Amino acid sequence: MKPPVAARIPKPTVLHGETLVDPYFWLREKENPAVRAYLEAENEYADAETAHLAGLSASLYDEMLARIQEDDTTAPYRFRGYEHWMETVKGSQYPIHHRRRLGDPGGAAETTLDVNALALGRSFMSLGAYAMSDDGALLAYSTDDTGFRQYRLQVKNLSTGEVWSRAFEKTISVTWAADSKTIFFTEEDHAKRAARLYRVRAFSDADPVLVCEEEDERFSLEIFRSRSGAFLLLAKASHTTAEFHVLDAGTPDAAFRMIAPRRQDHEYELDHQGDRFLIRTNDRGRNFRLVEAPAASPGEENWRELVPHREDVMLEAALAFEKDVVLCERAGGLPRFRSLSRGGPGVEAAFDEPTYTAFPQDNREYQVSTFRYSYQSLVTPPSVFDLDLETGKSTLVKQTAVLGSFDRTRYVSEWTSATAKDGTKIPISLVRRRDTPVDGSAPMHLLGYGSYGYPYPVSFVSPRLSLLDRGFVIALAHIRGGGEMGKPWHDAGRMATKMNTFTDFIACAESLIERGATSSSKLVIEGGSAGGLLMGAVVNLRPDLMKAVIAKVPFVDVINSMLDEDLPLTVAEFEEWGNPKILADYKVMRAYCPYSNLEAKAYPAILLRNSFNDSQVMYWEAAKYAAKMRTLKTNDTPLLLRTLMKAGHGGASGRYDALRETASDYAFILWQVGAIES
Repeated sequence: MKPPVAARIPKPTVLHGETLVDPYFWLREKENPAVRAYLEAENEYADAETAHLAGLSASLYDEMLARIQEDDTTAPYRFRGYEHWMETVKGSQYPIHHRRRLGDPGGAAETTLDVNALALGRSFMSLGAYAMSDDGALLAYSTDDTGFRQYRLQVKNLSTGEVWSRAFEKTISVTWAADSKTIFFTEEDHAKRAARLYRVRAFSDADPVLVCEEEDERFSLEIFRSRSGAFLLLAKASHTTAEFHVLDAGTPDAAFRMIAPRRQDHEYELDHQGDRFLIRTNDRGRNFRLVEAPAASPGEENWRELVPHREDVMLEAALAFEKDVVLCERAGGLPRFRSLSRGGPGVEAAFDEPTYTAFPQDNREYQVSTFRYSYQSLVTPPSVFDLDLETGKSTLVKQTAVLGSFDRTRYVSEWTSATAKDGTKIPISLVRRRDTPVDGSAPMHLLGYGSYGYPYPVSFVSPRLSLLDRGFVIALAHIRGGGEMGKPWHDAGRMATKMNTFTDFIACAESLIERGATSSSKLVIEGGSAGGLLMGAVVNLRPDLMKAVIAKVPFVDVINSMLDEDLPLTVAEFEEWGNPKILADYKVMRAYCPYSNLEAKAYPAILLRNSFNDSQVMYWEAAKYAAKMRTLKTNDTPLLLRTLMKAGHGGASGRYDALRETASDYAFILWQVGAIES
């Protein structure tokens, strides 16, 4: 079967004296039948080219599914007089939410929301908000049934099951006031920015009241309650600047008051404890410090330092409980937790693996003596622990079961590094079976992201066992632009320094090849969203370095997208990528933009995955990239574009559908490295 050929309709754009001609701009016309026809033709072509992998995909799916405990429950957490948990049932795509009154361990579980019921007759379902009123009588929840991240807010009476006849569209953050009647919610504008804050009384005829509207297109609004329950917290934030306002949760009709006015490049956030606010601020350094301020008068003039700024430690969060404050920090590239106690010395959670991920989980209650966190590594399944804030002992509450013959001692994980062009050490996490040779013969799956200050998670992903047990090495490149080494690590891979992200990844791949972990002929790289941009840039720079590439919802048409200020996210993201209308920013983008830098040469095998209803990276980015590359590539390696016609940025929403996607990807990987079983 021959690959589809997209029509060429040149659209010139003159920018800083250069004429950029885009022959596939027309693929942005979502309602044009020719666009859908082209995407469906690409899907058919991809199916035909991988028809010989159907059996392998099915086998991998069965293998992966066999490791999952399909009937399962999450670790229960306490919140406002109830114990809450989620349940998954064999054969069902989505979780079911339950609760039970505290003090009644033998009582019947009450189902608060069955996402499977919400998904009936729909091919996509995503639950956004899930917020219970203080008295436990009402549940505010929001759903997206297209993948476009447009959430519809509804309210359910948990005693009667009645759902309020009124619903509110395009909502984002949601929270209750202390009266258990008033809801605050944010609403998005045309660019999917949370631009307006409303309040409304549930099950009333009154119209929502507009509380405030944010005019600056770089800033979005978020509304939430403090853990103490005493305050409503309103964040107004861009990628680089923040401003907080607070309101007594018991007086929802009153006016919010500001903590500190916005000041460019000043980021701060707060939590409440007793008679004070705790404020994490970067006013004296990029890695943040912690200060306190009287709740009655929290202006900057009254800030008093509790934890100073440190060049080698990133303060990622400070969580306030009745008697303790838990600091979430990152040092040496790895997360850690330690407490500050008003009544004595604090405690610290101890981790003994060379590389791992740990983050706070379900710490809803204020009056507690434990801190709950999630921990996992490349060889340790997701585990929920409670850290005793008096003794420092961590108690395992729940570990995700891995069925079958999984034995973590068969695998070894490492924390190593590569040297970048400028001499910077770039961390790498990797895992392999102990019997996998390190002589260049092993295939490798190398993943990366490197944007927004987001540390690439060192997660346990049970489907990866299907690669590891076939002799693969799996590696994660912690490149600049991410947040592994603190905020300066992010700064060193964004805006004018963005090229570091791509050259760091190349350095990681080269280093792993040089030390015998793999070879170019058996290296498969992968990234999604901004990690898809990483894939596109690396492929343009070093197409000889890898055998194959998987790019999911890839942000590959950087210049054209950042020129369009009507697209979601564009204006806000000027502070991450720059504005191409500014010459200096344009020169940086022009050097790495994957779509703009495609040229006639040999490319590795490429699998592109995108979603028709994606609102973060539009479907046409991957479509245009594939169409243009087809006219330029000089070799016959596979170039496949798969578009989910009823999904969003995260791909399929159902757990079984998502697993089938993974099985399909792994079949492609095995095919490309020559590891298909006969």
